Parts: sequence; C-alpha cells; structure tokens
Amino acid sequence: MALITLVFGLPSFLVSIDFIRFLITGKRIYHRIFNRILEILVLIGLPLFYLIVIDESANDCCSDSATFAPEHKITIYTIIIICILAYFLSTLKKHISSPVIETLINTILLGGIILNIMISIQVKSPFWLFGNLPVVLFFIFELIKNQQKLADYSTSFDPETLNKIEKIAWRILHSKLIFKIPILLILCLPILVLVSGFLLIFGQKPDSVIRVFTDTYKHGFSQLDYLCDNVQCGGHFLCSVAANGHRAIVKPQRAGERKGNPIICNRQLLIANAFEELIEQKTPKTHRFIRQNYNKVGDFIHRYYGIFNSKIIADIVYVLMKPLEWIFLIVLYTFDQNPENRIAQQYLNQTHRRAIKNQEK
Repeated sequence: MALITLVFGLPSFLVSIDFIRFLITGKRIYHRIFNRILEILVLIGLPLFYLIVIDESANDCCSDSATFAPEHKITIYTIIIICILAYFLSTLKKHISSPVIETLINTILLGGIILNIMISIQVKSPFWLFGNLPVVLFFIFELIKNQQKLADYSTSFDPETLNKIEKIAWRILHSKLIFKIPILLILCLPILVLVSGFLLIFGQKPDSVIRVFTDTYKHGFSQLDYLCDNVQCGGHFLCSVAANGHRAIVKPQRAGERKGNPIICNRQLLIANAFEELIEQKTPKTHRFIRQNYNKVGDFIHRYYGIFNSKIIADIVYVLMKPLEWIFLIVLYTFDQNPENRIAQQYLNQTHRRAIKNQEK
C-alpha cells in the first residue's frame, strides 16, 4: 500500500504544486524536460499502472470488482487513448493549427477533464486525488496555453480568409468562456457518436460509453449491485449450490446459519461439511491443501453466480456430487465415533452445537 501511495502520490503532489504556483504567479516551476517526464508518467504511466496492477478484470460480488464493465472496456480505453493523444499533439505543435483542428483538440481536452471527473466518481476512493487530479490539471494547463496562443495569434490574423466551417470554428474559439465551454461540451457528443460507431466493428455496443460505468458492481455509477443481494460470499460451493435445487430432488431438511446468514441445508451439504470438519481436526495440513484448491471452485461459482443460481443447474450439481457424498459418509462412519451427531450439528449456532455435543457425554 505504501508503494502504491508513493507511485500515485508523488506525481500528483508535484503537479499540484506547479498548478498552485501558476495560479499565483502565472509561471510554471519545472524545466521543459522534467515537465515532459512528469506528463508521460501521469498521462501514460499511472493509467497503465492502475489498469494492469490495481484494477480487477471481472465483476465480482465477493471481492474488489472491475472499475469498468469487462464487456465494454474497449470503449473506455479508446476514449482515454484519444484524450492522451490530443494532449500530446497539442503540446508538440509549435504553431496554431487550423480553427477546425484547434476546436477539435480543445473539445477533446475538455472532454478529457469531464471523463476524469466521471472516473474519479466511479473509483469512489482517494485514488482519484493521485490518478485523476494531476491529469485534470495538465489538461487545464494545456487549455489555458491554447487560449493564450489564440489570443496572441488573433491580433495578426484575418478571419475573412477562412471558409464557412473555419469561420464557425474561429468564432467558437474566440467566444467568451461562459459560451465557449458549453459549446465545446456539446461538440463532445458527436465525437463520442463517431467513436462508438467505429467501435461497433469490434463488438462494442452503441451505449457502451455509458454501460462501461453502469454495468459494474460497487462503484460510483454501478447499476448491477442488486445482483449481489443474495450472494453469500465465501459460501457458494458445490454442495451449497446443490442444496438450492428443486425440493423433490435435493430434499432440503432444515434451515442453517453460515456467517450470520440463513442457508438451506440438505443431507448432502451437512455430510460434506462434516467431512471437512473431520479432515481439519485429524489432518490439518491436508485440509489446508484441499481448502486452498477448493476455494478456486468457489471463486468460479461467485463469478458466474447467475448461472449457478438456476434450480436446474443445482439439480445437476446435486446428482453429480452423489458419489462424493457416499465417499464422505464412508469416511465419517469409519473414523468418527459419533458421525450422525457431527452431521447434525453442521451450520447450527454455537448454542445448538453445544447442546448436541453434551448429548455425546
């Protein structure tokens, strides 16, 4: 955690100091070369670090979940790349481009600011101070610089030499900020439409730019949190799934309690848990090995919980688990003095478990 804080925090601190100095004096602190290194680190390094190292690759109810919907990530990645390219193109050009190009660059830079604000809301953690804030500040720097260049250039330029489209772009660029910013924001929409239309070739959907934020769990714009309402994390393994099948097949016996949550218990689930408890008591090392590998099964089920929540799938799992149930029962009757008592006390609260154990004395 300290490494992550340092990696994200130091660039943000340096950029913030530069921005405060610029607001007070109108001058930047760092040398051009150092500033370029800082730009590359903030605009390329930090996003890659977050997306590769920190962000999750899938939606998951029971652990850290993907910031962006996995099915729509191509859209958000493309938009981020376009914003970064527009920024570096703006910093590399030595002279004012045509009014249309200047309008396009400024529109994308302003869109990049809005995008980072949306991402910071989506992340819903202090990381936005380290990752999104310096990006926003760099984009603001560039917008201010472009405005200053346009103001200087307009004194020696005759707009009457422009065609109709260029004249419209020129008027937008030279309008007051109170009018210019809303116009540029409106111009972001056709750009998004063009990008979305192009990405249809790669399997993205027309509304992917929205769903990349909403089709997620536990984030700022997430709309799928309801899918996690009935998910009991750490508990949906094979026998647990099987117990949720049709009553005539899986034969539920009673309610139980796991981590404070009510669950349905059938004989198969009780036998499986009793077997695990016995193994844990008799051979702890073997139990740890089995549990570590079996947890991978649980992770898989958590990831595709919508499928395993089907009663038909639960029935199938129940039937497939029958041979293992018989093996577990044989082991229990072979190595436990009171196997039925052990089976009966599974998924009970401590008071009821003690009552059953007292019967053994």
